[in-house]
Amino acid sequence: MHRLHCAVYQILWDAKLNPRERVEASLAHKEPDRVPIDLGGTVCSGIHVVAHNNLTQELGLQSTTKIVDMVQQLACPDKRILTKFHSDFRPVYMKPPKGWNPVEQLDESGRSYFVDEWGIKWGKNPYYYDMIDHPIKEPDMSALAEYPCPDVKAPGRMDGVREEAKRLFEHTDFAIVAGVSAPGPGLFEQAWWLRGLPNFFVDMMSRPEYAEALLDRILDVQMRFYEEYMSAVGPYIQVVEWGDDYGMQTGPLISPALFRKFIKPRVAKFLSLIKSKTSGKIFFHSCGSIYPFIEDLIEIGIDILNPIQPLAANMDHVRLKREFGTRLCFHGGLDIQRLLPQGRPEEVKQGVKTLLTNMAPQGGYIFAPAHNIQADVPPANIIAMFEAARQYGEYSLDP
Repeated sequence: MHRLHCAVYQILWDAKLNPRERVEASLAHKEPDRVPIDLGGTVCSGIHVVAHNNLTQELGLQSTTKIVDMVQQLACPDKRILTKFHSDFRPVYMKPPKGWNPVEQLDESGRSYFVDEWGIKWGKNPYYYDMIDHPIKEPDMSALAEYPCPDVKAPGRMDGVREEAKRLFEHTDFAIVAGVSAPGPGLFEQAWWLRGLPNFFVDMMSRPEYAEALLDRILDVQMRFYEEYMSAVGPYIQVVEWGDDYGMQTGPLISPALFRKFIKPRVAKFLSLIKSKTSGKIFFHSCGSIYPFIEDLIEIGIDILNPIQPLAANMDHVRLKREFGTRLCFHGGLDIQRLLPQGRPEEVKQGVKTLLTNMAPQGGYIFAPAHNIQADVPPANIIAMFEAARQYGEYSLDP
């Protein structure tokens, strides 16, 4: 019986799952053949153009790099790198309006900047862009009603989007991600990007009617974007990416009370729309220490939590897996603040091994670094990270 039992398991082991099957199994809290791996499947698991160029050079690849996220300066990863590192995901994005490009200009100090579709001004730093101006200066209800938000129906936004999702679904076996497609981030972030962080906190405390009106205006835009987008790609995707940062290194950026009053009901409404359009799982990104919000996020329909920032307060992997691992999938988790840029390759490999030991059991985990690979990460550490994920991520079928 023992030989027969082992033979059955060997057959199962030899019949490796394809990427889509592997991801779907893990998202169903089952153990597939190995832990799924993500590089470039989202704008939170990508690679900075400098790191990408250094990596292609290290690997001896001739490659022309395309930018897929201007603010974060993320590269579209070379397909040969995705193959080498066994990435199981491919994204599909809504497009910018036809003919619209963020035109870089120089300010009076000679700094390069551009203005996005919301009217927010972004200034160039050595490696990416930072906000340098928030366009809504005064909490005026009449002005808010007339504020020029991005045009959902602008020509070109949906060109080829359905076709690309259908092609990936029918002619590849990758897990398909509906990437962040509405201009700007989620509700809370977009509100303070428009108003400035101190101003928006004052709005919530002293002018709650205005804060709610601003959030509702943003929610309306987001929902109209995703109504179009999900109607096109919903039947083909396995994951829907969305995000809204609520945390900082030491704790929540917004109090749980304010979150539950202003943000949570609106996010619940938004997620309900998405779930009505697709069976894909909802991937939610929030940087920082967000432990107090996790029960709320599960309650309103979040399926996958990213990036699991390990050096942030109360974001210990073991605790999160123990408390939420049967109800929530996790994505990310390898430290990008110290380990990945500063560690030695063997230390990176050990970090991956420890992370997988904690997070992989019973499925519900996708391997990725805890946010995008930044410009200062050596190619040797990137290679070590993904080699270790492949080496240590296999599930044993031996009972």
